[in-house]
Amino acid sequence: MLEVRRLRLLAEFARRGSIAATAAALGYTPSAVSQQLAALEREARVALLDRTARSAELTDAGRRLAERAEEILTLVEAAEAELSANADAPMGRVVVTAFPTAAVAFAPALAGSLADHPELTFVLRQTRPGDGIRQVRSGEVDIALVDDWTGKLAVHAPATLKFFHLCRDPLVLVVPARHPMADPAKPVDLQELREEAWMAAPTGEPSRQAVDRLLDTVGGRRPIPWEFEGLHTILSLVARGIGIAAIPALALAAGDREVAVRRIPDCDLTRDVYAVTRAASVRRPSVAVTLRAIYAAARNVPPVLPDEPDEELGSALPDSTAPDSTAPDSTAPDSTRPD
Repeated sequence: MLEVRRLRLLAEFARRGSIAATAAALGYTPSAVSQQLAALEREARVALLDRTARSAELTDAGRRLAERAEEILTLVEAAEAELSANADAPMGRVVVTAFPTAAVAFAPALAGSLADHPELTFVLRQTRPGDGIRQVRSGEVDIALVDDWTGKLAVHAPATLKFFHLCRDPLVLVVPARHPMADPAKPVDLQELREEAWMAAPTGEPSRQAVDRLLDTVGGRRPIPWEFEGLHTILSLVARGIGIAAIPALALAAGDREVAVRRIPDCDLTRDVYAVTRAASVRRPSVAVTLRAIYAAARNVPPVLPDEPDEELGSALPDSTAPDSTAPDSTAPDSTRPD
């Protein structure tokens, strides 16, 4: 009989590619992981790993069993979700990971909403770009808030994951409050800003790639931004009059800013924000109520350009996300389909 816990280790090894990475992800020692995988080989009566002195990789049989393990683990989680769906109230621990701007923007509303469920233990963590989906797949977290500048993330997602679209988050221009371009009556002209001190996230960050695409359209000598880690650091520098920046609008949702925000004309650089969870876990009351709280948080984020019409910054969530519904699919059928 194959043990589910060991199948989980095998599936994680298939994703990570090494015993050390698998151990780090799941909180075990490499020796413990190696021993458990060896025990699984004895249960399966076939070699699952091809080991050398310095590395290990899956055999053909190991790859086939790892694929089956993913299916088995999904079925186990679905069965657990069906059983827990009969609970009177959400309970237990639910872990959400989010990219930093979403964590800061949504945390107050989430804390307020989930406080109504005393049996629920809520954990919100920040994560680096690209880690959220991996952590959901591995079971490290229940829900990930992720951003996508390509428009393709949900399209190519595996069937074991479910994407819930929260909002579209465009790039906006931020300048010091006393900057000439702070006047809403003055048209934004990026060519006039070529010689300004631009600031942006480090090279390789998703928002930096969007900023680079924007600066490519300025014309003339392309501005080379100064690099700073963290959008909130950039905002604080703009507020001090040190430079200007183009950032995702959601970074401004926390308030307490002393900058002027302007829409960038003819700019279609925007990111989609999603909540991602395993499809098998959607019916768990703790996950369902947290997803509804995330919907509400996204819907209630205040607009950053109150003096201008703003359809992109608002959430696409319908008003029917009733707090007593049992699953997000039944509350928002149009907005919960993968895009």
